[in-house]
Amino acid sequence: MPLAFNAHPDHPTVQTLLRLHADIGGRLLKNEQEAERLRQDMRHVEAVIKMFDPDFNLRPVAVKRRKPNPWFKRGTIYRHAVEVLRVAEGPLTSREIATRMLAAKGVTDLSDLSAVRDVVGSVQSCMVAHEGQGVRRHGDGMPARWVATGGPR
Repeated sequence: MPLAFNAHPDHPTVQTLLRLHADIGGRLLKNEQEAERLRQDMRHVEAVIKMFDPDFNLRPVAVKRRKPNPWFKRGTIYRHAVEVLRVAEGPLTSREIATRMLAAKGVTDLSDLSAVRDVVGSVQSCMVAHEGQGVRRHGDGMPARWVATGGPR
């Protein structure tokens, strides 16, 4: 199959594409710097909100900018947690569920404690959101203990 043009390094089209590539790279760098500035602005706004109302819960707002955990894809935490609960010998806390989920994934290096806390928090919120739909709370104690039910996944 013949080429539409002879693409050698001195060809004007190649030179134009290289300039376009450099331009896109420059815009990416500029956008990363703008994103960091916007993150700082968001933190300042959150601080002012706290000055006006110290009891205001910023957690639902702050979660949206959290980095995803490196071990589980979005939307799979609940499925993995239910699998752990189905083979468990008794009720488990969110931390125990998260620890077993990470062990099943082969994660042994838990040096990134903030990421582990994020997994525990994700498990806890999934359990609360799906209570009565495949999982149920066992007892009234704290921390909450969870068991799998025969309901929908």
